[in-house]
Amino acid sequence: MPSYRPPKIASSEITPRQIYMRRREFLGAATLGAMALYGAGKASAAALSAVESKYKVDEKPTPLKDVTTYNNFYEFGLDKGDPAANSGDFKPLPWTVKVDGMVNKPGTFDLEALMKEFPIEERTYRMRCVEAWSMVIPWDGFPLASLLDKVEPLGSAKYVAFETVVRPEEMPGQKGFFQSLDWPYVEGLRLDEARHPLTLLAVGLYGETLPNQNGAPIRLVVPWKYGFKGIKSIVRITLTDQQPKNTWQVTNPQEYGFYANVNPAVDHPRWSQASERRIGESGFFGASRRPTLPFNGYADEVASLYAGMDLKANF
Repeated sequence: MPSYRPPKIASSEITPRQIYMRRREFLGAATLGAMALYGAGKASAAALSAVESKYKVDEKPTPLKDVTTYNNFYEFGLDKGDPAANSGDFKPLPWTVKVDGMVNKPGTFDLEALMKEFPIEERTYRMRCVEAWSMVIPWDGFPLASLLDKVEPLGSAKYVAFETVVRPEEMPGQKGFFQSLDWPYVEGLRLDEARHPLTLLAVGLYGETLPNQNGAPIRLVVPWKYGFKGIKSIVRITLTDQQPKNTWQVTNPQEYGFYANVNPAVDHPRWSQASERRIGESGFFGASRRPTLPFNGYADEVASLYAGMDLKANF
């Protein structure tokens, strides 16, 4: 596979002009002021002040309309359009994230304060869903490692567990007697995966705060793993010495494992993972398809994390 070298791409080549120009108008504004633009009901996008990052793939970004209307977020419904249609009552601010477990300095942190403490970076990543579709998304966020350094993990900590908010009064997918999943949605990473430079806590996309349907106000992005690992609307992060379960692993362990690394050589039991459908593109016979890359194209950076492991057994 060709060596991956993050190219230098001007922001104007990534962001549609109308969004790009609006964002630059607010570039000097404090993050707190921008975040205050969230409404009491449906969130209004607010421009973010972000610095350029070396982590940018040389591929055409998925149109903003597709990124924000084609989503899996079962807390708002099962269909791809449900998160955009049903998340208007969700209130992403004020927001805190509790970090506890095997750390020297546990705490509950205000998101606005974290966004002021850690520089927000612009990163353009591939995103590959386990359902064999993909996108290229310009994220805005800060490395998860920055937050982990702040709480000082103990030497005995080996894993990081994540938990999503439960608000059935604002998340219609969590209401009712019969539920699609057990709530809260949970996820986990090995500590070395969590500390990897690519692992991001995203607070925005396309230069503006995260829309509700994309995981407002803070979500995980691990670009070499299938998209369901990217837990949304995070309220708790726990350091532990035990491998945590993730929601889809609990729901169907025959089909979903802990690692969920993108692997074209390991098919899902119900479909091939050898190729993917790129959302927002079309080909001669319909949606554009392309070969799936090992580790979603990030093998040079992350394959060493799994040296000696059977990636078919550890799926």
